[in-house]
Amino acid sequence: MRNASPRRRSAPFVAGLVGGGLLIISKLWRKSKTTKEDIVEVLAKMPIRFPYEDLRVATDDFAERIGRGGYGSVFKGVLADGTRVAVKCLDKLDKGKKAVLTEVEIIGNLQHSNLLRLIGFCSEKSYKVLVYEYMSNGSLDSWIFQNDQRPFLDWQTRKKIIIDIAKGLAYLHEECRQTIIHFDIKPQNILLGPNFNAKISDFGLSKVIDVETGQVQVSMRGTPGYIAPELCKLPPGRITEKIDIYSFGIVLLEIVCARKNVDHSLPESDFHLVRMLQNKAEEDRLIDIVENVDACMHSDKEEMLRMIKIGAWCLQDDPEKRPLMSTIVKILDGVMEVDTNLVYVFSHSLIASPIANHHISSAQLPASVLSNPR
Repeated sequence: MRNASPRRRSAPFVAGLVGGGLLIISKLWRKSKTTKEDIVEVLAKMPIRFPYEDLRVATDDFAERIGRGGYGSVFKGVLADGTRVAVKCLDKLDKGKKAVLTEVEIIGNLQHSNLLRLIGFCSEKSYKVLVYEYMSNGSLDSWIFQNDQRPFLDWQTRKKIIIDIAKGLAYLHEECRQTIIHFDIKPQNILLGPNFNAKISDFGLSKVIDVETGQVQVSMRGTPGYIAPELCKLPPGRITEKIDIYSFGIVLLEIVCARKNVDHSLPESDFHLVRMLQNKAEEDRLIDIVENVDACMHSDKEEMLRMIKIGAWCLQDDPEKRPLMSTIVKILDGVMEVDTNLVYVFSHSLIASPIANHHISSAQLPASVLSNPR
């Protein structure tokens, strides 16, 4: 199919796309000023529908598994043109089909340097497969949490990763045709390239906000420790992109402090990062939540303290008081200042969650592991 002439290829190629892609093409086609070149450009950015046999060859019959999640495995592969890829095979058929549809429909035609690129997919008989660009440095969690097998990331690298995540989320929330909520921002879903450029991955839980109401109806979804408090209510509160901003705040603090938001190996006073943040704020010693802070340079300490305040702003109990991602990007770029009227009382952090060890969603999907083994 990929070797067919452009004229013969277009029909099956378009037929292989779903949801958003077809909608965009149909809207373009109805516009009087749209040319054939415009349509070709849109098609060129959309994911390829691969035959299963091509992916079997690309992975050498799925020989090198580089990750495994709750619903399938990820294999390293090389396409015929030499492109290295991560091939994610979903083995839960019903949810595998939904994951393929969600990923292709939501991010199939998105192009941003801080979003993991979906190269293509396969939905052939019982095979449900997603093909992504390969990220050589693995997932963020394997670098920021204690791991004797990998070196500790220096502060400038960690700061760059935070900025990359913020820009990716700002694009999803404010720069796309429709607002997209990711719903599962966590270190396992942030992948790192050869220069530690960070990309957001795993859009299996994502939702598009209704353009008329400005909200989306969902059951509780996400990963405990990263779930915004309004999602924990029954029924859930008003759901907006501020869900992701809360999760971003947790991830930011984990990156700055180089530890998990809940770590039971630490003393009781320190094992819950957000509770520790609240306690240190009362003592006016915010910087003390950073481990080994005495070893940091003074200039780094100043930046870390600023980052901690950004994280606290993202964790405000009231979603309306959390900043937009575009505001966070401006603060990180140094053109805006952090709100000085922050509330350091995080009531939701003091409540023990009965689901603390379970991943909750209406469509449970594994974290993306699209790179080297962890």
